[in-house]
Parts: sequence; structure tokens; C-alpha cells
Amino acid sequence: MEKKLHVLFLNGWYPSRVMPYNGDFIQRHAEAVALKNKVTSIHVITDNNINKNLEIEKKQINGVTTIIGYVKPTRNKILKAYLFYNAYKQIFRIIKPYQLVHVNRVYPIGLIAMYLKLVKKKPYIISEHWTGYLTNKIGLIEKFISTLITQNSSFICPVSNHLGIMMQKKGLKGTYRTVPNVVNTEIFKPLGTKNKTFTLLHISHMGDKHKNISGQLRVMAKLKKEISNFKFYLIGENSFKYKSIIKKLNIVSNVILINQINHSEIPKYMQKAHLLIQFSNYENLPCVILEAFACGLPVISTNVGGISEHFPDNFGTLISKKEEKELLNSILKFYNTSTTANALSMHKYIESKFSPSVLCNKFTNLYKHALLTINK
Repeated sequence: MEKKLHVLFLNGWYPSRVMPYNGDFIQRHAEAVALKNKVTSIHVITDNNINKNLEIEKKQINGVTTIIGYVKPTRNKILKAYLFYNAYKQIFRIIKPYQLVHVNRVYPIGLIAMYLKLVKKKPYIISEHWTGYLTNKIGLIEKFISTLITQNSSFICPVSNHLGIMMQKKGLKGTYRTVPNVVNTEIFKPLGTKNKTFTLLHISHMGDKHKNISGQLRVMAKLKKEISNFKFYLIGENSFKYKSIIKKLNIVSNVILINQINHSEIPKYMQKAHLLIQFSNYENLPCVILEAFACGLPVISTNVGGISEHFPDNFGTLISKKEEKELLNSILKFYNTSTTANALSMHKYIESKFSPSVLCNKFTNLYKHALLTINK
């Protein structure tokens, strides 16, 4: 039997008691990798509710040894840097020997990974999810440091081909291997019964600049003139901030607002809905679309970022960003014809490409190549 690797996940984002859902997609990657490997996942975050310099919390979560360092808040940047440095120093003292590092976010957390490679001879791969590479300009210092981090990595694993291209356009050179987000196909699966009322669904962090929530709501107001009996579920943190615009558009009876829910609760909404709406202005490869497909739920989405890379023709409709009329017409077309792929075939497609076991194998192969390179 092949000996398990011990992989250290070094995370710029990760769920914690401060931000329970922050970087939960990284946590799911770690849990997938843990199917065949030993995984320790670490993260440091400021906690406004503590007075001491550092509190370390260690837990075993779904097969992953999870260590979170909580540091007290400060406005002094130098002191903050020291507190974070000290937190990582103390955490590394309790980590058992590991073979390599899987860093999540190039900058700034990748600096630690680069140090571990150059000083401790620990190779590292990078997973990148940040949509900022699609829209933001990177400062000269960040770009310089990020370039060093990517050049010293064994592999850079963006979650979509499009993100990889955008990173390379920013000058971040290295060996790129796209590895997408993971979908738990055990819980995201089709269910026979749908809601009797025509039900549309949107799940996100509710940022309007990114997800164009206001545009979706304007479309719902127009949809009400065509279909009086429908429900539109808006699920996510801060969804209630749209109450005033919903009232102004006179769609209070049609829109249901639900605040942030646990990831394990999402399938029950997807399984009963008829359509998922994704009207973003920019994206990488959203987990929510893949999870909808796994539930046999068709999707209408803007054709931005890496979405089209895994969007079979009969799984839904791709439209142009900001085109509200196109979104309305696509919804009406689906309502009147409802011709999409069989739910089971949609589920099998996701299972073959995004299930935890598939992602585990992809990452494990990259780990082995990274170790071969460092040991030459």
C-alpha cells in the first residue's frame, strides 16, 4: 500500500469562527485531497473578540487537521505584521512533518510557501480562485512579489482556463494546470419533485457590482407582467439590503430573501427549483453553477470568465452580460418550452469531472510530480 503524503494547506482564505463561509471552496478542496492523503490546513485571521495576542484553535474537520490562529486587532500595520508572523511561527511548531505545501492565494500568503521551498526544501503548488485578476490592476510591489512566488512554484492551478490566461497576462509566469472547484455529488444530486410554483434561484454573496442583483430584480419586475405566479429566491449574506428596491419594483410577493445558509442546506433549494440565474459581470468558474448541474437544475448565466468551459449546450443558456432583455427572453423561453438535458445525465457529467475523488486524483498526481522535481 502506497504511503500517504502529508500535505500542508496554507490558506489566505478559510472558514473560521470569525468568517464561517470565507473560502469554504478551499476547505472542500482540502477535504477532497484528504481522501487519499493526510492534510493539515492552516489559516490566521484577526478576531475582534479577543484581547490576548494569539489564540490557536486546532480541530479535526472531515478528515482535515484544521489549525486557525486568531490574533487581536490593531491599526498599527507593523504590529499587525508581527502578530501574524508570530501566529504562523507558533502554528508551525505544532505541525507534524509534511512533504509539500498547497498554497491558496498567490499573494501575500505565497511568501510563506516560497520561504518553505527556498529554506526548508518543501515544494509547493498554488491554487488560485481570486476574481481580482479579472478586474483589478495589481500594484508594482504586489506584482513583483507575486511573480517570484509563481516562478518558484511547481504548479499553478487556477480554477478555470480563463483565470490562468488572465494571470499570465499580469506577468505571473509558471507551469499552469487548471484544477476546478469540487462538487460534493453525494449531497448535490437530483430529486424527483419540483415546486408547483415556477421557481427561480440565485445564490451568492450579493455584491451588486459583481453579481448584478439589481439587474436581476428589474428583470423579475418585467417577468411579473408575463408570468404572475412565480417565486425568485435570493439566498446569501446581505440579501435583505435589497428590500427597498424589491418594494419599489412591486415584486415583494414574488421575491423571497434568505440570509447566508450552511452549504449543506443549498441542495434542498436547488432540487426544488426550476432555474438557477447567474447574471454576473465577471466570474471564474462559480461553484454554484456546477452544483446546480449536479442537482439536475438548468442554468441561465452570463457568458463571462470560465463559465463556458463547463457549460454543455443542453444544460441551460448562456447570455451576454448586462443584457436584461436577453435574460427575460431566456427565462420565458425556458418557461414555455423547458427543453434541457435529463437531470441524471447532468449529475453524471459533474460526477465525472468535479467529484471529490476526481479532484483528489488530480491534485495527488501534481503533488507527486512536484516532489520528484524537488528531489532531483
